[in-house]
Amino acid sequence: MNQPTLIWAALGLLLVGLGSAGVVFALLERSKKEAAQLQVRAAHDQLEAKEADLARRHKELQLETRDEMQRELSRLRELIELEAAARRTELKEAETRVRERETTLERRSKTLDGRERNLQAKESELDKKLLDVHKLVEAQTAELHRVAALNQSEARDIILVRVENESRAAMANVVARIEEKTREEAEEKARKILAFAIHRCAVDQTAETAVSVVPLPSEDLKGRIIGREGRNIRTFEQLSGTDLIIDDTPEAVMVSCFDPVRREIAKIALANLVNDGRIHPARIEEMLNRAEGEVTVKMREAAERATAEANVRLPKPVLEVFGKLLYRTSYGQNILQHSVEMAKIAASIAAELGADVQIAKRAALLHDIGKALDHNHEGTHVDLGVELLKRHRESEAVIRAAGEHHMDVGQMSSLESVIVQIADMISSSRPGARRENVEIYIKRLEMLERIADSFAGVEKSFAIQAGREVRIVVKPDQVDDLAAMRLARDVAQRVQDEMTYPGEIRVTVIRETRAMDVAR
Repeated sequence: MNQPTLIWAALGLLLVGLGSAGVVFALLERSKKEAAQLQVRAAHDQLEAKEADLARRHKELQLETRDEMQRELSRLRELIELEAAARRTELKEAETRVRERETTLERRSKTLDGRERNLQAKESELDKKLLDVHKLVEAQTAELHRVAALNQSEARDIILVRVENESRAAMANVVARIEEKTREEAEEKARKILAFAIHRCAVDQTAETAVSVVPLPSEDLKGRIIGREGRNIRTFEQLSGTDLIIDDTPEAVMVSCFDPVRREIAKIALANLVNDGRIHPARIEEMLNRAEGEVTVKMREAAERATAEANVRLPKPVLEVFGKLLYRTSYGQNILQHSVEMAKIAASIAAELGADVQIAKRAALLHDIGKALDHNHEGTHVDLGVELLKRHRESEAVIRAAGEHHMDVGQMSSLESVIVQIADMISSSRPGARRENVEIYIKRLEMLERIADSFAGVEKSFAIQAGREVRIVVKPDQVDDLAAMRLARDVAQRVQDEMTYPGEIRVTVIRETRAMDVAR
């Protein structure tokens, strides 16, 4: 066979194979379709079986639910019947208790009715007895009027006077007991507070006068101080504003002036002139200017020490005025030391009483700053001090407390004001702190005795303890014990209203009764 024949034979065989494969593929497709149909039928049969099963189970569930509902209804019916039975039992018991209560109330009502009838009977009996008593009292009253020859109004007046006297005596006893108890408690508390405040600070007190003494090394210097035809002394007095007293006092010259700052400047300048030895008008003016600078520095340093000691900071303008208190005195007491002492006492008292310590301390330190101003300013030292503090924008609380430290204020505006006033009294009443003019002292004693003698029943009065106490001897037949208490209170009140004095004055009333007889 040649090559083309072989090729055609191969192509024929290939076509025969391809035809058989198509048949096979068609058979396979048919088989797949039949298998799928069979699966669908099987699934349909399974679904129908499941539906039948579900229907059967549904019927069973319905039967079970119906049985359970019937059982639950039966149980609920039993519970309702039991609760109804319990309620019926409770209602029966309540009805029983109500019947018993009604029975008890009826019984009590009957008892009360019986008591009311008894009370009415007793009331009628008492009315009869009261009527008899009234008749008896009227008869006795008529008999008393006949015996005493007094009518009803006169007898009533006598009884009222007696009752008034007895009531007044009882009230006086009560007032005396209350005053005594209050005084004891107040004195004990005040003693503790003041003792605690006083023992924490103590300053030396020195008495100052209006005259300063400058010692001289020799008597020859007196003539040099006077100068030719009195030229030096006139220049010194004119420039310093003081008076030089050159007398027979050995080796001493006195500088007199009521302005303590001027007096101190003049004293320092004169001492420097004496030490220098050159005394003439030009040198006098130079020494006075130098002494004025020294005194200014001293006042500023003293003010800084005082504020540091009191732990209070002051603005510079106020500090400069405050330093002038170094040379100011009140009844011989240095006001700068007095102010520092007051600041310490006020701080201690304020801490004890729970007040504002800073306000009390600052107000106490500045309370007398008005005394540093000279005669060119008009007004009292309190008004001047308040005006100065307001001008330098001090706080209102400090200004009020500092301006109310005297007794001339009717009502204190704060606790700090009272503390400043108390501190002022404590500092000024120290032994040796202040001294008075003899005439003022004698007048105060005389006024004390005159006030005491002006009351009725006073036999004699004595002012003792430098005017700190007045003892009054009364006539025992005119003043009883209760009247003696009232007399002491009235005298103390009048002394407080009419007199001005430092500290306090004790009033003691003495009543003595003596019985005497003679044995023969």
